[in-house]
Amino acid sequence: MNRALSEFSEKGLGIYTSSESIRMIFLGFSAGLPHPLLFATLTLWLASAEIKISEITMFGWVGIVYAIKFLWAPMLDRLRLPVITNMLGQRRSWILLTQVMILLGLIFMSSLRPEHDLMYLAYLSIGIAFASASQDVAIDAYRIEIAESKFQAVLGASYQLGYRISALTSGAGALYMASFYDWKLTYQVMSAFMLVGILTVIFIPESNKPTNTNNSDGSWLKKTLIEPFSEFFKRNGYWSLFLLMFIAIYRVSDLIIGIAANPFYVDIGFNLSEIATVTKVFGFTVTIIGAFIGGLSVARFGIGRLLIISSILLTVTNLFFLFLNNAGSSLPALVLTISADNFALGFSGTVFIAFLSSLTSRYFTASQYALFTSVMFLPGITLSGFSGLIIESSGWATLFIYSALLGIPSILCSFLIVRKGWNEQ
Repeated sequence: MNRALSEFSEKGLGIYTSSESIRMIFLGFSAGLPHPLLFATLTLWLASAEIKISEITMFGWVGIVYAIKFLWAPMLDRLRLPVITNMLGQRRSWILLTQVMILLGLIFMSSLRPEHDLMYLAYLSIGIAFASASQDVAIDAYRIEIAESKFQAVLGASYQLGYRISALTSGAGALYMASFYDWKLTYQVMSAFMLVGILTVIFIPESNKPTNTNNSDGSWLKKTLIEPFSEFFKRNGYWSLFLLMFIAIYRVSDLIIGIAANPFYVDIGFNLSEIATVTKVFGFTVTIIGAFIGGLSVARFGIGRLLIISSILLTVTNLFFLFLNNAGSSLPALVLTISADNFALGFSGTVFIAFLSSLTSRYFTASQYALFTSVMFLPGITLSGFSGLIIESSGWATLFIYSALLGIPSILCSFLIVRKGWNEQ
């Protein structure tokens, strides 16, 4: 482990200059690139093609692929790829394979026209999401294996920095390009940025994956599909169910409006350039500030009470969208809303990464972390697909009120989680 990580108390902010942190910035960039192109940016492409809002929000269900990645995550822990695993190692080989799949998928996506090829676009989005979710599994496992638990928030903040820079590129950058050129060229240029991640994987060292010594007699199926999950339940007992329930509801209030956000900005009167500048460029800065404050806070004060604070922030800041809905196309109102929402996302994202990492056994990093993030996304993504129907029947204000109310159970559960505690790894 890099000395910069082991000397946090002496170096303070210098911890973010460690080689581990730098690696995670570039890997975060690779992980973040596909997401806007499958969701936020794609919704504006669909809106510009005059696809109905109820059909646009149903593309949110593509995110279910991310929510079920735990089903194949154990394979990434054990299955070796021919030739390239020997060359690069278990983690890097899987990351590289998925990156190439994403690059090719985005190139094919650029050739489609939503008004004529909507179903093909949906199928291809699912395929790219599968590769992207698999890349996330491998990168998360790599991150957990290169540093101990107390530094995971710092690595998580660095990962978010790279992720947000990438999201800025495929979010704001894509919108600026589309406003001057067309969506086909935009997606072709965005696909080329996957080369950043590909080159990173080639040059960084492989992680040190612990060897599980409990390998007696059990079948490959048992070791691959059963042991990663049974270990978590054995370690935490009945409390495992409550932990999983909390993970499942933590981001529901945020995710339910995520897929509809960009169409909302257009609907109330903002143009592509304004959306790109405020929600992407300015929002990126605020998110990173929140993420780094979260990382430093966890490293100094621990996860406990910050988990409660982050749950409250995620819920309360959704009400700012209600304020924006009433204000209309007011740039100051948009700036205020994005400031509150993106700071909450950055801060809570870093805190929750640390929390999930602390629950993860280092013998089953890919499998267990994928389970946790899958559980976190599934309820919110499933509900988000229906948000367009709520908007068409009751309006934007109803959606924002519902989203805030759905955050209350998360706040209550966070108090119980902190009071009872959990088994940190």
